[in-house]
Amino acid sequence: MNFSIRGLYLVTPDCDDTELLCTTVALALQGGVSLVQYRHKTASDALRIEQAGALLAICRTANIPLLINDHVALAVELDADGVHIGQYDCAIAETRAFVGKQKIIGASCYNRFELAEQAQADGADYVAFGACYPSPTKPNAPRATTDLFTRARQSLSVPVVGIGGITLENAPPLIAAGADALAVITDIFQAGDVAARCRQYQSLFAQN
Repeated sequence: MNFSIRGLYLVTPDCDDTELLCTTVALALQGGVSLVQYRHKTASDALRIEQAGALLAICRTANIPLLINDHVALAVELDADGVHIGQYDCAIAETRAFVGKQKIIGASCYNRFELAEQAQADGADYVAFGACYPSPTKPNAPRATTDLFTRARQSLSVPVVGIGGITLENAPPLIAAGADALAVITDIFQAGDVAARCRQYQSLFAQN
């Protein structure tokens, strides 16, 4: 699978309705998404397997990578396209040993540039800074400023993703500062027209 960490990166909300989740992700893929991350912090193991498997089938049909948030063993079990891990999850080198050389590994670096440098050195395929703006998903998350993206573009060779409270209105400064991709949850899943909203995000990257 050819993948590009560029543009709109769709992250799922904590949604127990598998049919609604799959329908919304399918609409988003129609609108244009570069990657999808399955993230459900409160799901049971059974629901997580059900939803991740269903989303993987949808993403494979669309030839778009599906990453699993945190749950490395689940990603291996399903043969998903990669994982996204935080600072206190499995170490990147250990994760790579589990998932293999061909899988995507993304790392949360919050608002700390030194974590991004270390993640790149350890073999991450991309790094993520956030929360860029106040986020309903993580209201107490540390704030990542635009200068982090500018510095990353100058110093890092891996793609840089912005996440946290991103909307169509506040996305342009992040792209201008150097974000290769923007991970969005609420602004997509609560949109009246999901596919249209995704197309609007992709046009922001096309203009930059």
